[in-house]
Amino acid sequence: MAGTMPSEGPARAGEEWGGPLIITEDEGLLDDLLRLCAAAGALPEVAHGLPARKGGWEAAPLVIVGADCAGRLRGAGRRPGVILTARGTDDPETWRQAVALGAERVLGLPDGERWLVDRIADAVEGDGPPALTVGVIGGRGGAGASTLAAALAVTAARTGRRTMLVDGDPLGGGLDVLLGGEKEKGLRWPAFAESRGRVACGALEESLPRLHSLRVLSWDRGTEVAIPPPAMRAVVSAARRRGGVVVVDLPRRADEATAEALSQVDVGLLLVPTELRAVAAAQRVADGVRPLLGDLRLVARGTPDRHGHGLPPAEIARLMDLPLAGELPWELGLFADLARGLPPGSQARGPLARFCGEFWSRATGGRDGAAVPGADRKGAPGGVEPAARPDGADGGRP
Repeated sequence: MAGTMPSEGPARAGEEWGGPLIITEDEGLLDDLLRLCAAAGALPEVAHGLPARKGGWEAAPLVIVGADCAGRLRGAGRRPGVILTARGTDDPETWRQAVALGAERVLGLPDGERWLVDRIADAVEGDGPPALTVGVIGGRGGAGASTLAAALAVTAARTGRRTMLVDGDPLGGGLDVLLGGEKEKGLRWPAFAESRGRVACGALEESLPRLHSLRVLSWDRGTEVAIPPPAMRAVVSAARRRGGVVVVDLPRRADEATAEALSQVDVGLLLVPTELRAVAAAQRVADGVRPLLGDLRLVARGTPDRHGHGLPPAEIARLMDLPLAGELPWELGLFADLARGLPPGSQARGPLARFCGEFWSRATGGRDGAAVPGADRKGAPGGVEPAARPDGADGGRP
């Protein structure tokens, strides 16, 4: 008998359908499909035929039909996103049913489980553009990369963008401390150390501390100081799928976990103090990350004792053969602000906030508060202008 069984409570009329629709009477198949939905972070609706709920067939983001019930759906209208599942795919009748339904795929289980988890997650999470992902790396110790990363995130969130800040440096002391939120409830990196495959992006976002209108994935003060590469890949991928912007604070040494993060970064900012020794150190850092990052740009940071004696930013860019993203002057009072609990970039008229505001404005075409376009992994990130080359080649400054 046709009917609908919500997996958790009845669906209300007009309620947006968040999870896939499963149609089967095969209890073993249903158990497997419910397990896969849980892995994808999705709450499904279960029916034995066309759902009694008006518009349910059309409204579900994805429909998974067991071969045992496919014959009952011949009167259903054609729609995208129908998957026919079976224990095997050798039966010609299964393929005839798939054609009659207009199914996009016939999937055999258990071989197709991983594909189906990803397909369920894609359907539930949507297929909008991925987040514009910016990685920040210090050219030498104490360059201020964590401060710049936090300021970029604070500035992006202040202009209405969905923002996530990821602490990729286990030895950095924790970005939650820098933002004054070390006591805020929420998960830290050790909770994700065993992550593999796909992490639900909505669940990731909701599990993290919310500080200054952005989500922060930081380290805690425990003894664990390593991010397994599969965990870094899974978590950064989930953060990107949520859209908006993602800022990653990266260590100077490119280990396997850092390499996983760099592979998903659209624009890298290498922060280099305007002094010769810092340039020499930064050159080694740049040599280590260049093979992993297609778009690496230089940010020249002034020093408190520069007074005309430091290297000009354009000269540093020439020496390092990197495009110049801009100059970040020394900000008097920054450390005093941090000591008072003010996050980096909170002083809207300060050099740090101005640099970050100009960066985001140019990176997103000046559309403050608009959805930030993601990256075409085969080319430059969408909406991000190329930085000025030291040799004077064409290109804007982000």
